[in-house]
Amino acid sequence: MTSNGFILGMSAVAVGLLIGLGALGAGIGDGLVSSRVVEGTARQPEARASLLGIMFIAVGIIEALPIIAVGIALFLLFANPLVTK
Repeated sequence: MTSNGFILGMSAVAVGLLIGLGALGAGIGDGLVSSRVVEGTARQPEARASLLGIMFIAVGIIEALPIIAVGIALFLLFANPLVTK
């Protein structure tokens, strides 16, 4: 049987990984989307408005990942179902 301290410690490690990897993935995704929009605008300047609209939608979807990760992290920290009272 594992102790509550071990579970809380591993939960803290999981929280760090969730937030860190979520931010890393979102940063990479945002960079890729932005670079492709800049490239597309350089190739076809008249398509700038439509490319920016699509970029903002894509960045919003990409940024949902770290927000969900923070929600799961807060659940693990404050309402952990594995910790016995």
